[in-house]
Amino acid sequence: MENQTAPPAATENQNGPMLTVQSVYLKDCSYEAPKGPRIDGNNWSPQISLDINTTASLVAPELNEVVLTVTVGAKQGETTAFLVEVKQAGLFVMKGLSPDDTRRAIGTICPNVLFPYARVAVSQLVTQGGFPNFVLPPVDFDQLFARGLQQAAAQGSPGAGQTN
Repeated sequence: MENQTAPPAATENQNGPMLTVQSVYLKDCSYEAPKGPRIDGNNWSPQISLDINTTASLVAPELNEVVLTVTVGAKQGETTAFLVEVKQAGLFVMKGLSPDDTRRAIGTICPNVLFPYARVAVSQLVTQGGFPNFVLPPVDFDQLFARGLQQAAAQGSPGAGQTN
């Protein structure tokens, strides 16, 4: 077998639906710790708040920028220990997807690609700020997307699928 060709998976469905990652990058981040790690009290047991949001914009035909914004706040009593916001972005090529599939990709697949990068960025910022190691828990973007669809349907809003 001298004549070798590309594997079938690489050549088939060239005209079918396609979703590929072109690049992943940190778009923006901020870190605030008003008192640094010098928080009153000897027991470090902060109340953590977590907010996640996904947005998308069309950069070029079939090229979407998806931005996953992760905001984490930590309070020790009434004192803010730290506030971190990371905007992890990616460029995704989306060809041949229906509008519903595009919304689902933006609401579930793309955030699943971006979240591990955002998780590392948050952890590094918190640790570099002098606080104990902090790792975000896993997030089920499929469940968040489904909940967003249900809320939009209950409110009679078209264009559901943005995760919050």
